[in-house]
Amino acid sequence: MSNPSELVTDAVLREWRLPEPGESKKSRGEVVVVGGARSSPGAVILAGEAALRVGAGRVALAVPASIDAHVGIALPEAGIYALPDDADAPLEGRLGAHLGSADAVLIGPGFDDPDETRATVLAVADTGPAYLVLDAFAVGVLPDLDRSALPSTLILSANKEEAAILLGRPLADGDELTDLLEIARRYDAVVSCYETTTHPDGRSWRIPEGGPGLGTSGSGDVRAGAIAGFAARGVEPERAAIWGAWTHAAAGMRLTERIGLGFLARELAAELTPTMTDVLRD
Repeated sequence: MSNPSELVTDAVLREWRLPEPGESKKSRGEVVVVGGARSSPGAVILAGEAALRVGAGRVALAVPASIDAHVGIALPEAGIYALPDDADAPLEGRLGAHLGSADAVLIGPGFDDPDETRATVLAVADTGPAYLVLDAFAVGVLPDLDRSALPSTLILSANKEEAAILLGRPLADGDELTDLLEIARRYDAVVSCYETTTHPDGRSWRIPEGGPGLGTSGSGDVRAGAIAGFAARGVEPERAAIWGAWTHAAAGMRLTERIGLGFLARELAAELTPTMTDVLRD
């Protein structure tokens, strides 16, 4: 059995605080979200909005050319880049430079093809991002990648099915923490899976669960975007993952209390800001 995880409370988060916002959007960091498909264009929009809602200063979305105009209209606050039609093509020019200079890059929301996702993760890694967050299909393809090809700072935002892919078997009933710690060590990454966050050095944290309302389409995209937003603001990886997971869960509990089961992921994204503000104010 693993050692007990540290419980993350409002008091712990207030003690951690967040970096000072500075005087401009540039001082709050920039996120690039890479993802999307014709079948799921909304995922990158939700992730991008979530990053902005937790205080990231700027967001850009890199999506297939078939949906770039639609995504740009849906989230006018974001810069938009079209991914190459060939997923194996290098990411050069303005997009490549943007990925290399961003404070955090999130890959995965909305991708629906594992081969294209795998090629895109490698192409993004070749641009030299300092801080990478993987979500959804980008987590699922990780066992097929050379870990040394990815940035040293890596966060995995995984559900239990994706965690099982990383582990190579289902999570153990009653001792999921041991398995999540093994994933963190194996991939030298911070792992955020539901209420648990694990670090390669053996530390772990637990947040209160957000309730059944979080089990809705797009919820995971909001969570991953929030994690990337905190990362872009300069929060260290494990705390960025915890802040993102906690704010996502607490926002879900607030919505459940106020409107009941059946809220939408875009409502969840909008609730992140007052949730974060209230815990820091108390």
